[in-house]
Amino acid sequence: MPATVRYDEQYCPIARALDVLGDRWTLLILRELNISDQRFTDLRHHLPGIAPTVLTQRLRTMAEQELVGTKELPAPAARTVYTLLPRGRSAIPVLTALARWGMPLLEEPPEDEPMRPWTAVNIGVGIHYDAMAALGIDERYRFDVGGEQITLSSARGGAQRDGEPDVVFESAPRVWLDIRQGRLTLSQAKKQGLVKITGSREALAHFQQIYHVS
Repeated sequence: MPATVRYDEQYCPIARALDVLGDRWTLLILRELNISDQRFTDLRHHLPGIAPTVLTQRLRTMAEQELVGTKELPAPAARTVYTLLPRGRSAIPVLTALARWGMPLLEEPPEDEPMRPWTAVNIGVGIHYDAMAALGIDERYRFDVGGEQITLSSARGGAQRDGEPDVVFESAPRVWLDIRQGRLTLSQAKKQGLVKITGSREALAHFQQIYHVS
């Protein structure tokens, strides 16, 4: 395995950040653990192409850097999972910025390409959250995609509160990528039966404003 590149001779915060986050797979491991706590086998499944020895080494290094830790789930699961520590969670804005920057580089997926619901909703909608546009609005927006339910909110942390969502979208995952990349508008997707929308018109307008969905 090639030696890790270091930038010790450069007095620069970008260089120091790269010393921690610049290794191959590190940011993608952070991405996965931002979705949920995961077992080693889960990480291998969601990171195709990573060798078990490389994953083991990355997790060990990230633990030493206090980016990730482990915890034991209670019975009946009774298993060890990897989880983000506060230092690792503080790097999530870096991932968001990279995702926004990389969106124009993302080619249109083949029709038969499987797409994870979390990925579709997060990169198609979630990372485009506009805090200024959300001021004074307290709403929740639920996505029923690919057999999963994912909730976003107008307010930071609001997705976790109890109660019915203000708008519900039912669709296949890739619809949200098609909308974000300009192949569809939300209105067109609705007319074509690609997405079913229930909820108030006002909340829908807020959603489009807050997440810049055309």
